[in-house]
Amino acid sequence: MPTLYFEDFHQGRVFGLGPKTAQVDEIIEFAEEFDPQPMHLSEKAGAASILGGLSASGWHTSAMFMRMMIDAYLLASASEGAPGIDVMEWKKPVLAGDTLSGRSIVEAARPMRSRPQIGIVNFRHELENQRGETVLMSKNAIMFRRRAVEGDAA
Repeated sequence: MPTLYFEDFHQGRVFGLGPKTAQVDEIIEFAEEFDPQPMHLSEKAGAASILGGLSASGWHTSAMFMRMMIDAYLLASASEGAPGIDVMEWKKPVLAGDTLSGRSIVEAARPMRSRPQIGIVNFRHELENQRGETVLMSKNAIMFRRRAVEGDAA
């Protein structure tokens, strides 16, 4: 049974994310499958790039961020998925050994007019590395079931 419903996502609520450390083998494995650019495949190529070391693909950073959301609150919620991503910014490279943590902040929440049993929650997400540098900022809406809607059978 979910424990978090639309009504639990009030404006200003913060959900902590992480920590998650970017491991060398995970960076290379993800890159080999999805983003085989040299700076994601070898420490030598990463060091020679403008990124300054073996770095996680931005898509890998986004995947780690998704896992952190899942662990922090989505698996415990009545989530119905998301209609998309409004903003996804990779602010700094995530280098091998960096430890990421951050937060999901509820910016707004409203019931859907077309589906009153569902509410839309708008989030701003931020991830930082162990030096406090922002590496990712994202904004998106997520749909959550409501506990009860006026007129529902009890």
